Amino acid sequence: MQRKKPEVDVIMDVLIATGTAYPESEFIKSLTFQYQERGGLSKKQLQGLYGKASKIKTIPPQKLATLEAVILKKPMKYKSALPANTPLYTRDEKAGVLIHDILAKYPQHKRVLFLKAKFDNNEPLTPAETGELEKFYKMLK
Repeated sequence: MQRKKPEVDVIMDVLIATGTAYPESEFIKSLTFQYQERGGLSKKQLQGLYGKASKIKTIPPQKLATLEAVILKKPMKYKSALPANTPLYTRDEKAGVLIHDILAKYPQHKRVLFLKAKFDNNEPLTPAETGELEKFYKMLK
């Protein structure tokens, strides 16, 4: 982030003032450490810092206003809702009817029994297998 005056660091000033007001606060210590190590804080962390700093009367309101402006400048992250679960495979009911009709007339047809097992296990039938079923069904008629 490019700042106009690098010697002016409002966030660090607020962190120091809050640290002197709350010397035992682990939250302020961790924020100060993270700000020094990483060079920035997230929007939620800045909001927490603003909440603590707004209770302190010794911090000038200009610094609090600048901190609030920094918070408002940061983008808001939204989580989108999860998409609805859809099954990977939808049964082809036409193939189920063909298998049922063929097995009604020829219950021992090995290839159709194999395709029925595949259909019952929710495995997709290939176009070639569907073509075979249609061919067997036409032979019945």
